[in-house]
Amino acid sequence: MINTDIKPPIAKKIPKLLNTHDIVRQDDYFWMNERDTPDVLDYLNAENMYCNEVMKPTEELQKQLYDEIKARIKEDDQSVPFFRKDYWYYTRFETGKEYPIYCRKFQSLENLEEIILDVNQLAEGHAFCAVSEMAISDDNKILAFAVDFVSRRIYDIWFKNLETGEILSEKIEKVSGNFTWTCDNKTLFFVRQNKQLRPCRVMKYSLGNPESEQEIYFEKDAKFNVGVGRTKSEKYVFLCSGSSTSTEFRTIPADQPNAEFQIFQRREKDLEYSIEHFEDQFFVMTNWQATNFKLMKTPINATNKEHWKDIIPHREDVKFEDFEVFSDYLVLEERKNALNHIRVINFKTQEDYYLDFSEEVYNAGIGYNPDFYATTLRYGYTSMTTP
Repeated sequence: MINTDIKPPIAKKIPKLLNTHDIVRQDDYFWMNERDTPDVLDYLNAENMYCNEVMKPTEELQKQLYDEIKARIKEDDQSVPFFRKDYWYYTRFETGKEYPIYCRKFQSLENLEEIILDVNQLAEGHAFCAVSEMAISDDNKILAFAVDFVSRRIYDIWFKNLETGEILSEKIEKVSGNFTWTCDNKTLFFVRQNKQLRPCRVMKYSLGNPESEQEIYFEKDAKFNVGVGRTKSEKYVFLCSGSSTSTEFRTIPADQPNAEFQIFQRREKDLEYSIEHFEDQFFVMTNWQATNFKLMKTPINATNKEHWKDIIPHREDVKFEDFEVFSDYLVLEERKNALNHIRVINFKTQEDYYLDFSEEVYNAGIGYNPDFYATTLRYGYTSMTTP
């Protein structure tokens, strides 16, 4: 039985007046924002002690539930491998270990395994460890990864030499965890947050030169977050500013890290779009004059929406949800009559067909397909009878 006689700690009140939009309100607990001060830490420790005492009679039940849940998890699991730039990549777990082990094999899955990052080793001595994003330089030699030891979504970017196995002493501290390489194997674009953890600053950094960090872009509008990435073709680096109802992309060639980012299509109210590069054009998924979204294309040197042309026109009865571009194929994810459909178009033969899922009710979606030249599609599928 839970002990109801134990009294919870009472947080002290320190009135603070906050003025926002000419409206003044009083916050008695604003002092808790200073999370590393002795007063805040003492109060949090008191809350934890109170919780432990109140829940003490349920410890046996907690262990029973934990063991039951854990018994249903395959501890030595492994992901399906994917191919990118001469390597097969996969993630595996070992029994009794909490964190993933990231691995790769050169060209063939029959070759020797190379562990690129064992998060269990990284987590040693820490109560928490999360790796948010990983990216390998174009020459396959340097791994960049973002790690958080505090659980506040504030990351440090670390670097590992994959030829020697050495984790470099050089790192970029207190970032959002979003970053991308350019073609030169040393330039990294990444994102910094403000005090409210809004990703708002895009920075450029040159590996081996800690003094090289510089701000490339600052997003002034508090409704927008920023992110960076590479197109699937890897020919372009993009910078995206996005709100819940509007997007704006900027791009540079990935082999020109010092170029100035060019606006793809200036942001407009209620205009959403995303882009992918293909040969001498960009594909654009957008809601411009298309409530259910549509797919368009535009020349790489004329990207304003006045130049966009329909590839897959808007349809009233079909929601266009996602797309994937390959060197020889275009794959569309559509929703009709509440079901997902995956459509494949062959660029060369113009063959156009849908994958046959046979079951009446299911859920399906395009998976992770980083290899631009792949001839095999990875997708996810589940139903009430097919896990």
